[in-house]
Parts: sequence; C-alpha cells; structure tokens
Amino acid sequence: MSTASVPPVVVIGAGPIGLAAAAHLSDHGLNPLVLEAGHTAGTAVHDWAHVRLFSTWGEVIDPAAEKLLAPTGWSKPDTSTYPSGGDWIEHYLRPLAAVLGDRVRYGARVTGVSKAGRDRIVDADRDTQPFVVHVQHADGREERILAVGVIDASGTWARPAPAGGSGLPALGERAAADRISYRIPDLTDPAVRDRYAGKRTAVIGSGASAFTALAALAELARSQDGTETKTVWVLRRGISGSTFGGGDADQLPARGALGLAAKAAVDDGHAEAVTGFRTEAVERDADGRLVLVAEDGRRLRDVDELIVLTGFRPDLSFLSEVRLRLDERLQAPVELAPLIDPNQHSCGTVYPHGHRELSHPDSGVYLVGMKSYGRAPTFLAMTGYEQVRSVAAALAGDTEAADRVELVLPETGVCGGSGLFDTADASEADAGCCTTPAPQPVLLIAVSPSPVTASGGCCNA
Repeated sequence: MSTASVPPVVVIGAGPIGLAAAAHLSDHGLNPLVLEAGHTAGTAVHDWAHVRLFSTWGEVIDPAAEKLLAPTGWSKPDTSTYPSGGDWIEHYLRPLAAVLGDRVRYGARVTGVSKAGRDRIVDADRDTQPFVVHVQHADGREERILAVGVIDASGTWARPAPAGGSGLPALGERAAADRISYRIPDLTDPAVRDRYAGKRTAVIGSGASAFTALAALAELARSQDGTETKTVWVLRRGISGSTFGGGDADQLPARGALGLAAKAAVDDGHAEAVTGFRTEAVERDADGRLVLVAEDGRRLRDVDELIVLTGFRPDLSFLSEVRLRLDERLQAPVELAPLIDPNQHSCGTVYPHGHRELSHPDSGVYLVGMKSYGRAPTFLAMTGYEQVRSVAAALAGDTEAADRVELVLPETGVCGGSGLFDTADASEADAGCCTTPAPQPVLLIAVSPSPVTASGGCCNA
C-alpha cells in the first residue's frame, strides 16, 4: 500500500514546529498532512520578521528537516549566526515547505477535531476510531479528513493576552484599539516609525518581547527623528536583579544581551519604569491621549500609544470534542504543566520532554510547540523539535526512540519568545536567573494616585 493511500497524521500549522513534525513523520514512513490557515509557511513568523532571534541558526534547524533539505542543494546558513524572523522564513521554513510539497496545504483552517462518529461523551469503541478533522478552505469550501493522529502545532500567536491585570481586557481596552498594539513594532517601516516617533509610549510586559520593544524604542529615541520619543515601562510586579535575565551567565548569549539592552534603555533614561501597576481601565483624556488606570487607583497619564506584550493564550475551541487533560492554570498538558510552571521554573530547570508528558486521554492527539505550553512563556524552538521527534516516533510505534532524550537545553536567562540581539557590554550583565542577584537601580516615575501621592516601588513581590 502506498503512503498516499494511508490516512494521514494531520499536523495543524506550517510554522517551525509543524514543519519539523512533518519531517519527522516522513522519516518514520508515516504520511503527514500539514494544514495551514495562512497562505505561506511561517505565517505567524511573518508578523515578527523584523525581530532577530536570540538562538543561532544551529539551534533553530531541526535535524530531520535538515535531512530532507540536504539532497535539494539547500545551503545551510552559518550555524553560529543569528537569524531574524525573515531570515528563518526565507532560508529555512519556505525551502522546507517546498520539499514537503503537496503534503502542506495553505488557506486550510481547522475548525474542529473529533473521533469519527463519537463526540467527547461516547466511550464505545472510541480508541478504534480514526480522528475526523473539519477544514474550512479560503474559498469557502468545507472538507472532512480522516486521520490516524493529530499534532496541533498551531501556536498561540493569534491570541495575545490583554492589558488587563486580571486576565480580562481592561475596561476601555477594546474602545482604544486604534492606539494599542499587541506586537513588537517594526521601526524600519516608515509608517510604523512615524507612529511612535516623538510620542510617549507605554509598554506593558516583562518578557523577551517587552525587552525587544524597549530596546527598539530606546534606539528610536537616540535617533534624529526620534527627538521627544519617550517610553514608560509598565510592570505588574517589581524590579530586581533577575528582571533582565541571565546576562553573561546565559548560555544563549543573545538572550542575555537582549536583557542587557532593555536594562540600558532604563539606565540611560529612555524608558521609565512603573512597578506594581495592574491595569484596570484604559481611558481617554480631553485631548484624546490615553490614561491607564491601575487597580489601586493610580493613573498613568499622557500616553499616546500602548504596546501590550503580556503573553499569549492557546485557542482550544476547535478541540472541544476530543478528550484532553489540561492543567487548570496553564492550559498545558497536566504531565507537562509542573515542569514549565513559570512560578517555579526558568528555562534552565525545564528538562526535555516528549510524548509521555504530551499525551491525552484520546491517544494519538498531541499539542506541541508553543501550543503545548499553554500560557507559560518558557518555550524554545529546540524544545519543540525534541517534542515532535518523540511524538513522531510514538505514532510510528517506536517506543524506544520516543522515550529517548536527545536534547540538552541551555541554562538561565529570559525564558520566552524571540528577541533582539544587541552588542551590549557584557561587563554590565546581571547575575543569572538561577542565582541570587544583587538589586539594580532603576529609574522609577510617580504616577497620579487617587487620592494620595504614590510611586512604584522597587523589588515588590
């Protein structure tokens, strides 16, 4: 029987992890079918094509994918250099998708996954039934696909978390949508640059994306056309020496440099920090400028633009008819959740994991990549590649290979997303995130209280 006549393993998403999953499935003689809602490989990466990764090329190319690419005359990039998102697409994701050919379908949005003839309630013969995947195509056509397995690598990019400190959109957040962005701005784009140049921008967030935005806006402030550009960094907690990551103790040097670039933005006065500020409302003043209102009544006034970089959330709506076992807090698989809980772990204390930690009551369905981490921000591409290597082996029945660990993760530092590589002076590095750091001075600003004066405090819990 030819591979083409065998029901496929459906892979949802043609991003880095989804395409790697297809490569590993092919390596095991399985039949992958990648369904991508967008019109090209790496659709989500296109949105941050201007951002440089803090991992080198050697850390973002999957081994099975490289094996597929090698016979095509593909030229492997210098493994010691740092790609941007655009580089990743052009020199790796697009060629990989081309090699996979018609096993990747674009404009194909998955709207539902279930067991054939069984909703999530029915037990009878459930394990013997194939999966059924419903697809909405760009031309409006609907399709029903039977599959022997489903690997959801759709990520979380489409669902950014809101500004509201309670996890809900702040009051007025939707109404102020014309002044709010949930993405790192591309300041090489003249229109985007004009949006922020000479303005006062508030950045909410404390991870790699926020660091990247702070560094980019600081660079704009230093430029001739950025005169009067101001940034206010809004943190829900306080600042300590570990806030900026591992510095020169980070085994991913660009990740450490990213934290140093953000720290320099604060130390040089280009970004002012407001701590312990949990946004409850977004209002407009008489001049149309934004006013951020905290839960404790403090008011941050005269904000022209707001950039919200508070993380992402998984879309679980199309998985409502399969039986998943997810952690109630992180929305990650229950066996994985304790390993990635950001309240307990940094990147250096999350060990590599595979099919066993990613399994669910309905066997054969897996959430991988950033989707598997739910709301946790600690994901690295290397982790996703190890996940799909293990999952593909498990689906192929090779339990020995599936259980084997083939990855050693770097230690310490900022633990999420992509970042901006900068040539910060390593002598300015803070202690690593897994040590006890010394407090660092930062520039704090007072915000208007109701009704008494207050200012953000350093090192609050």
